[in-house]
Amino acid sequence: MSGEIPVSAATEDTVPVNPGNRTLITLAVMLSAIMVLLDMTIANVALPHMMGALGVTSEQVTWVLTSYSMAEAICIPLASYLSLKLGIRRLLLISVSGFIVTSALCGQADSLTEMVTFRIMQGAFGAAVIPLSQSIMVQIYPQEERGKAMALFSVGILLGPILGPTLGGVITENMDWRWIFYVNLPVGLFCLAMLFLFVHIDGRGESKIDWWLVGAMALGIGLLQMVLDRGNEEGWFTSNLILFATVISAIALVFFITRSFRIKGDIAPVWLLKDRNLAMSCLVMAGFSMGMFGITQLQPMMLEKLLDYPVDTTGFAMAPRGLTSAVVLLVMARFMDRLDARMLIVIGLLLNAAGTYLMTQYSANINLYWVLLPSIIQGAGMGLVFAPLSQLAYATLPKEYTVGGAVVYNLCRTIGGSFGISIVNTYFSRAEQREWHALGSDLSLLNPNLQQAAQAQGMTVTDPDFLVQIQALLLQQSTLVAFVYTFGFLLLSYLCLIPLLLFFKKKS
Repeated sequence: MSGEIPVSAATEDTVPVNPGNRTLITLAVMLSAIMVLLDMTIANVALPHMMGALGVTSEQVTWVLTSYSMAEAICIPLASYLSLKLGIRRLLLISVSGFIVTSALCGQADSLTEMVTFRIMQGAFGAAVIPLSQSIMVQIYPQEERGKAMALFSVGILLGPILGPTLGGVITENMDWRWIFYVNLPVGLFCLAMLFLFVHIDGRGESKIDWWLVGAMALGIGLLQMVLDRGNEEGWFTSNLILFATVISAIALVFFITRSFRIKGDIAPVWLLKDRNLAMSCLVMAGFSMGMFGITQLQPMMLEKLLDYPVDTTGFAMAPRGLTSAVVLLVMARFMDRLDARMLIVIGLLLNAAGTYLMTQYSANINLYWVLLPSIIQGAGMGLVFAPLSQLAYATLPKEYTVGGAVVYNLCRTIGGSFGISIVNTYFSRAEQREWHALGSDLSLLNPNLQQAAQAQGMTVTDPDFLVQIQALLLQQSTLVAFVYTFGFLLLSYLCLIPLLLFFKKKS
């Protein structure tokens, strides 16, 4: 059929692996994925400690996060070409080895320049690990166990970024912030040994590189990631830097996408989106990542800014979401291939919406129960979205395109998460400012309610102590309302994804 990717005889084939080695390979690639994904968020809670050690401001230190995400987003698309050139096994060993070395270099950095340089290198080496690991899982499990494979792999995809702040908080509070990087050394060496011993998938083939495609991809994705990471802090399009970067990024991305479809290049093969299931999976994953990363960005802000939770308590309060998703995935793994993946995704999206709805009912007096309950419900929903969605993404994709498909799919997940964090930060900050002005407009010195509140404390409305109280209360309430409105926005984003599931097709 015109416009479809041809299905070869190899589509149903799997790499021959005995069951014992398959289990060990699964463990190796899952641990590698978790290690890389942890580093997306593990440094978040350590930024205040880094400021003093590196001698930088709060604005400058955020480049520790931005540099990693930019390098990862730029280098993920190169994995498809490099796997054909070097082979899946060799590329994975190089990536994990480089990640270990650069993690050690990040741990000993003494200046912001060193830290940003090593974080760029760390993100570049780690970028290929996720798509390669997912591709290996697709190739070593037969079609009838693909759902089980994606369920197991999704455990790592979900646990990594969600548990990052928890682990980072524990390490920073009880050891030294440098250990958030040093912890990768023993874990990475174990993964490297396991990969070396048990992964023997070659995957080399004919490869071609188009430097125009590479340049446009790097420029477009790199600038887009910078815009999303820095836009809110810079005031978006009031900043000439952000405006210029957005225009150049848009031009480069349009050129990159049209050229990819025209020459069918191996660099970030977005032309594979001709496969309807892969295209719809990428769209739903990007949208779901917006909500998921938005929630995980917003909730720690609320716990620390509004409820005065310490860093380590905030980290532990975030953990149930990831742990619940892991439990659900492990329980559902054996049933995943027998159930309709689309129905599981609908249930998962509704659970995420239900958990987010509970968060729209928050007040300033909520206890820990109301923090954990929505997280547990959302965690169950995340588990029911990630694995079935990955299963559908590869259901109609020929085996020889699994690495390319995994590259495009994970690129959409990464960029979707960046959009989510950026949108949430912007929506929240503007809602907070709007509500501060709206609530403050009623605080006239002639307001009888205000006068009664002052008299109840034996003060007048012009008493400095009373004014300080009112100012703190105004800030608290405007911040609370902004959180509630932003949670409501994310609730709608989950519901809007459900109709897209009608466009998936079953494997013939």
